[in-house]
Amino acid sequence: MFPYVALSANQEWKPGPYPGVELLVLHRNPATGGVTVLRRFKAGVTVPAHTHPLANESAYVLSGEWEEAGVAYTTGAFFFAPKGVPHGPHVAKTDVVSLTMFDGPLTVA
Repeated sequence: MFPYVALSANQEWKPGPYPGVELLVLHRNPATGGVTVLRRFKAGVTVPAHTHPLANESAYVLSGEWEEAGVAYTTGAFFFAPKGVPHGPHVAKTDVVSLTMFDGPLTVA
């Protein structure tokens, strides 16, 4: 048995750092401040270019279509952004759900 199990059906979606983006926290690491979340982007949302100064970000698209630098990505695309490195803008062409991990505190600059 895993020492920690989270059922998404038992969690609550919360507003994300940008309008039209919601987060469902699956796990928090108290030692690092890192989090594993489901992120939901509403169709038409554009998240401006930004950095995460305190954490590396890994994101896997579970559903939907997401555009980066004029290229459309769909289910199965994986993105990695090292901490402090600018990335985006992200454009949700449809509703998008991603599994995203931050290995440190989720901050946005």
